[in-house]
Amino acid sequence: MKYILSFALFLLAVSASAQLTYETLYVDYDSAWTYKNLKIIPVRRKASAGVPIGPGFSAVPLNKALREGLVTISERGSTSFENVHFLRVTTKSDKPVYIAGGEIVAGGRQDRMVVNDTIIQPMSKDQYVSVMCVEEGRWADKEKKFGYGSFADPSLRRVLDSSHNQALVWREIDRQLLAGNIKNNTLAYMSRFTDKKYVGASDEYMKYFTGRLAATDSTVVGIVAISGDRIIGTDIFDGKELFYGQAEPLLRGYVDEAVQVGTPVTMKDGPVHKYMDGLLGSEPAQEAFVKDRGKVFRQGGHAVHVNTYR
Repeated sequence: MKYILSFALFLLAVSASAQLTYETLYVDYDSAWTYKNLKIIPVRRKASAGVPIGPGFSAVPLNKALREGLVTISERGSTSFENVHFLRVTTKSDKPVYIAGGEIVAGGRQDRMVVNDTIIQPMSKDQYVSVMCVEEGRWADKEKKFGYGSFADPSLRRVLDSSHNQALVWREIDRQLLAGNIKNNTLAYMSRFTDKKYVGASDEYMKYFTGRLAATDSTVVGIVAISGDRIIGTDIFDGKELFYGQAEPLLRGYVDEAVQVGTPVTMKDGPVHKYMDGLLGSEPAQEAFVKDRGKVFRQGGHAVHVNTYR
């Protein structure tokens, strides 16, 4: 009888982790954090019928993998422009690595942004990820070492996902740099992080939100981000390890949006409830909801990451 009960709990845990809906999650409206032009509402994992909240999908986030030398990223191998939309990923450990669409790696011959969520499995042969350039004015003969950049802001991620068009990605970056009066010879998205005024404003937000996140419990697996009278995006992951492993660069992307074009938060909870009901009501409803608003990344039948834009 004990074995049957244990097996039933195991099946329940497996089933629960296979989806990111209200069956496994709740939006913690009472714990929302607001600073100037940005409001963050945590999304938490439910504890189900005696099944403890586990770490979730097991993979190392890209920023940690690069920092610890678990992977290296390099150009595809030629200076030819035909290779600009792919980067080589070489694994250095026995752990899978999770790379999210919208993450930026800086260096190489140009800074790049990853197009799609990807799991890099540990293996000896080269693997490749699809990327877009986020530094229009540089194509260097000598390759710099790639390092982790950040998550792009929701506006750029939305352009990426809705178009997969390099010209439109460059156009959005140019628009943002002009709007922020950020001057840079190579038209690099990452150049904002060398602008003292911009960095000062951004760091104020980051200090507040990372502090609030550190002070809460570890059941958070996602966020809803609001500026002005609209939701500017959501990111929800299968488990706390994936979320906390990339929470800081993820928040940085939302802070970028709030600093650039945000306005004081006026949106009430009612419209947010309606939006989240569409996103988390059920798996079929979720698939329909994200069709024109974002995407769901699945691995082996499991929903690993759900994200939407305004």
